[in-house]
Amino acid sequence: MSILQLVGKRLARYLSQPGKKSSEISLATSPSELSAATLRKGDVLLVEGNSRFSTAVKYLTQSTWSHAALYIGDAMGEPQLGAEPHVLIEADINEGVHTVPFSTYSGLHTRICRPIGLAPDEIDAVIAHAMLRLGHKYDLKNILDLIRYLIQIPPVPGQFRRRLLALGSGDPTQAICSSMIAQAFQSVRYPILPLMTTVPSRVPKARIQEEEILHIRHHSLFTPRDFDISPYFQIVKPTIEQGFDFHTLKWGDAESENNNPDIKN
Repeated sequence: MSILQLVGKRLARYLSQPGKKSSEISLATSPSELSAATLRKGDVLLVEGNSRFSTAVKYLTQSTWSHAALYIGDAMGEPQLGAEPHVLIEADINEGVHTVPFSTYSGLHTRICRPIGLAPDEIDAVIAHAMLRLGHKYDLKNILDLIRYLIQIPPVPGQFRRRLLALGSGDPTQAICSSMIAQAFQSVRYPILPLMTTVPSRVPKARIQEEEILHIRHHSLFTPRDFDISPYFQIVKPTIEQGFDFHTLKWGDAESENNNPDIKN
């Protein structure tokens, strides 16, 4: 193991620990069982993490989301007796590309992003592409890029900072969470946030004089927030998806609210 790899691993262990302000992380807005029941194969689960690494990712991407995982459903087969099914695949800073149960993110603030228009066989292809990466290592050079971004020596103008995230090692056997998922969707040419150019319309006397042409962005350019802001992914809220009816809500009375120090009028 090289000195750079050794330093990277130690940094990974340090950065994966909860940050000092982890208590300020938003709690889950939907019950875990409701979120688990809402997920479908091919959904991207965004997570607001509470580690030092998560704080760095959120800071540099100016986003709530620090991590992304792909929902694979029963792709891992039946779990062993008494074990939880591993229904998510992710690239973890310590474990690399591996699968985890949904309970890994129970209690954390999450968001479900659902690709629209994919046929079942295309979703299977996306999942199969991600599954082939099982065992790949996390791109530790990405950690060094994040640190360089935060330290800013020498200073880098704000408009160029986000590009620093796209450096990485370039090693195809290494990945970060969002790049691994982006590659899986790009394998079936599903858009996330493609580059767009306009060209003159090829249709004579067409009402619209220009056509939009999409270009695939390099997978290392993607961050978790891109799935949130993508116009091609639907934001799915479990409470609404499962049939929300505000008439069934039970509200506390005025007296109990006045006596509760956690409630401010």
